[in-house]
Amino acid sequence: MSSIRPWRTVVRRQSRQIMVGSVPVGGDAPITVQTMTNTLTSDARATIDQIRRCEDAGADIIRVSCPDEASTAAMREITRAAKVPIVADIHFHYKRALEAADAGAACLRINPGNIGSSDRVAEVVRAAKANGCAIRIGVNAGSLEKDLLEKYGEPCPEALVESALDHIKLLQDHDFHEYKVAVKASDVFLAVAAYQGLSEAVDCPLHLGITEAGGLIGGTVKSAIGIGSLLWAGIGDTIRVSLSAEPEEEVRVGFEILKALGLRTRGVRVISCPSCARQGFDVIRTVEALEKRLSHIKTPLSLSVLGCVVNGPGEARETDIGLTGGGNGKHMVYLSGVTDHTVESEAMLDHIVSLVEAKAAEIEGEASDAGNADTVAAE
Repeated sequence: MSSIRPWRTVVRRQSRQIMVGSVPVGGDAPITVQTMTNTLTSDARATIDQIRRCEDAGADIIRVSCPDEASTAAMREITRAAKVPIVADIHFHYKRALEAADAGAACLRINPGNIGSSDRVAEVVRAAKANGCAIRIGVNAGSLEKDLLEKYGEPCPEALVESALDHIKLLQDHDFHEYKVAVKASDVFLAVAAYQGLSEAVDCPLHLGITEAGGLIGGTVKSAIGIGSLLWAGIGDTIRVSLSAEPEEEVRVGFEILKALGLRTRGVRVISCPSCARQGFDVIRTVEALEKRLSHIKTPLSLSVLGCVVNGPGEARETDIGLTGGGNGKHMVYLSGVTDHTVESEAMLDHIVSLVEAKAAEIEGEASDAGNADTVAAE
């Protein structure tokens, strides 16, 4: 409902664009949200089932680990079933990269310096070019090269950036430029400083993440601080929130970070109060129920749920649909920022869900009509 104001605008770093399958990364493309499966990749059916849940949550790109030949053997079935591009996670064995590229992976997550000779790097580059694969260089503070640890004494921003530049040079020496880079650390300060330094040294897309961030709550907080501060500074083209939680939760948290900064809009943005003795209904349980029942909505819209009239009307003016707690079990409903009608406690939850679903259908219909009008005008 609210208009864009200059102090809300994020000015993104200008990066060149690459393609990860059908998904553009970098340039002026939307910042993509990634996650990673945690099933055994060799179990194609279990992996595909998990990919489906991540796709439903909105994942743009999904990474799958390929630690052995059985995993890459399952990749063909997995990539064919997936609706989004699949990144094959490769660590040391270059042959897994060759097999994954041939099996339909859209991107290879591999550090060229870890796979051996220049001939092996050349083989991986040839396979990537032949299959239209991008490459993600993934530098991690926990696995820096020994020579860099000896040079700097400990993981530091300069060491992570130097490692990234060394890996980049190996690809550039083989005339390969379809790459993106991550310099992750579990320490927020280290990760942010490394990304800031790398952003000034290269023009390729950057993949953001705070690695090994922790569980759902702690990891969300660390990721929001680290990834959020970088995105706010305009740095970052694709993100992965690393949580000790189901991968679809990583996707949801990733979108919430982007939504908070106005960088992506997907699904219902809920504005709700922490509740207090003034509340006219159980705000906490109501919000929990609404988030679950509205998780299928992909259309961007806003909903405010406030327990009383102190801040309720003000927040409702800024949202598509608003609910404010009132007395005697009757609560005010706002539509497009304007008071519209009341609803009783017993019917409140079902009523708000129906209003949101109707609003989403209305927005989708308007978008469809606009698209048809554009087509007619073009003809």
